[in-house]
Formats: sequence, C-alpha cells, structure tokens
Amino acid sequence: MLIMGLLASCQDKAERVKPVWSAISESVYAAGTVKSGQQYQAFASAGGIIQTVLVREGDSVRVGTPLLSITSDVQQLTQENAALAARYAAVATNQSQLEEARQRIALQRRTMQNDLLQRTRQRQLWQQTIGTKLALEQKELAYASSRTAYESAVLSYQTLQKQLDFTAAQSRKNLQIAQRQASDFVLRSKVNGILYQLYREKGEAVTSQTPLALLGDARHFVLEMQVDESDIVKIRPGQLVLVTLDSYKGQVFTARVSAISPMMNTDSRTFQVDATFVRQPPVLYPFVSFEANIVLQTKARALLIPRRLLVDDSTVRKADGQLARVKTGLRDYQMVEILAGLTPADELTAPAQ
Repeated sequence: MLIMGLLASCQDKAERVKPVWSAISESVYAAGTVKSGQQYQAFASAGGIIQTVLVREGDSVRVGTPLLSITSDVQQLTQENAALAARYAAVATNQSQLEEARQRIALQRRTMQNDLLQRTRQRQLWQQTIGTKLALEQKELAYASSRTAYESAVLSYQTLQKQLDFTAAQSRKNLQIAQRQASDFVLRSKVNGILYQLYREKGEAVTSQTPLALLGDARHFVLEMQVDESDIVKIRPGQLVLVTLDSYKGQVFTARVSAISPMMNTDSRTFQVDATFVRQPPVLYPFVSFEANIVLQTKARALLIPRRLLVDDSTVRKADGQLARVKTGLRDYQMVEILAGLTPADELTAPAQ
C-alpha cells in the first residue's frame, strides 16, 4: 500500500503541459562555409620557376592584374628563336633576292626586245627576197627562246615574292604564338576583387597543376551549405534561410536559396545548397563557418505541444494516464503542431523514461 501511495504521489507531481497557440516554422538544419563571390584557385598555364611575385595577400586586383611571373629556359629560347626567324624572313631583309629577280627580268626583257627587232628585220629582208629561210628561222627561234626566258623570269619573280611573303607571315605568326606562350608565364587575375592567399613563393618550382593563388570578389559572398540526402527533396530555390555565424554572435542574418547541386557527395551523403544574403554582414571572409535553418513552411497560429511529449509520432499521454491519438503537422526542434486529437484544455504528461 505504501508503494502504491508513492506512485500516486509521483504521478500527481509529474509535469503537466497544455497545448498552446503560437507561431511555428518547419525548417531543415544545415551547416557550411562562406565562399567569396567568383572565388577561384588560380593555376599557371605552364610550368617553371616563380621568378617574381607582384602582389601581396589582401591586395585589391582587377581583371588582368599580373600576380606573378614564371620563367622557363625552354620558353625563353623558343621566343628568341621565333624572333630571330621573323627577322630573317622579313620581306625587307630579302629585298636583295627580289632585286636580283627584277634585274633578271629586265635583262630578259632587253634580250627579248632585241631578238624581236632582229626577227622583224629578217622578215622584212625575206619579203624583199634578201637572205635565206634558215636565217629567218634562226631569228624566229631566238625570239621565241628569249620570250620564254622572259616569261620564266617574271614567273620566278612572282613565285619568289609569294614565298617570301608567306615565310614572313608564317614567321610573324610563330613569333606571336611564342609571345602568347610567354604571356602564359605571367599569372593574371580573372576577377575584380581581393587576392586572399598566395600558395607559393619566389623561387619555387610549379607545374600547370599547381594551385598558386586564391582570389574572389570581396563585395559579394555565397553560403555553401551541406544538406542531408533525407531532406534535399524539401529544398527549393528562393526559400528563406536563417543564418548564424560565430563571428556575429547573437545575430541572425537572412538569405535565400539560390542553387541546389544535382550531384550528391557520396562520402558524406549530402548535397550542396547555395544561398545568397538578403543583407550580408558588413565584414566577411572566405571559409568562415556558419549554421543555418532553411525555412520550409511557416504558420502564424498553430496548436503546439513540446515534441518530447510525443509517445510516438501519433500518440500522447494525457494527465489521467490515458493515451490519445493525435494528428501532427509542422515541427521545429522543440515544438510540434497538433492538427487533430487535442484541445487547449487538455493536460498532457511526458512519456515515462
């Protein structure tokens, strides 16, 4: 009898809770890091030795700002060779060949004109029955030969000129290619923003796969969140995100979902979800950590009970010890909405631990 009395006394002292009307928001928890807008790692287009570092971490940069230069003996020799070939192949350098060809044309023209004059005279003599037919044929043959030689000289000149023009153009193009390749040895910024980090120093050897710097836009930041695969189907672009940062304790910032990655990270079983601030903090840096709640639904007035009072997802225990079936709705981390099965007058107790 004493034991029964004690049990009854404990039941009388058990916590009793009534449902209350209040606002509730259902959300998905996510954590992540801040990323600078247009943030990227810079890689060189070619390998070599870092010759000069032209900027410091924290410097503001513009698109095209040189960050560092890389030297390579092979590249330098290639450029010098291309410049030498371009100078050698320049048309101006080969004017002597063209002049020699022009002189050959002039000589053949004079020879042809002289042979034409001799043939004309011999024809006139032949018409006057002076001279022999053999002499006429020789003059005809001499003229034909000199005309062929003249035409050949003209053709040779034209061919030489085309060859020189082509060689000069090709050499100039090769020089441009070598100069363009040389520009690949100067790493330049692709964004207007901040140089956040330099990964290598002067004198270090690098390859085209070596990350050299981290840059990004310091005015705009992106929130990169990791959302569990069980929640990802609930996320939609435009949903409200409530963000807390260790750097701004006690403050809550708002953002909106801007992008959802279609590919799951198989190691963590999460999806990346990006959000952009509605109004971002005055000072931010890349890789700052944060916690967030992605708001799925909100009700301004709902009948709520603490989630700890649920025996299971659809049952609660009333103060008299009886179990009651309920229909639940929205949930947050502490409260759950009751759609049916309870009234504000009902008293509930927590399930036995």
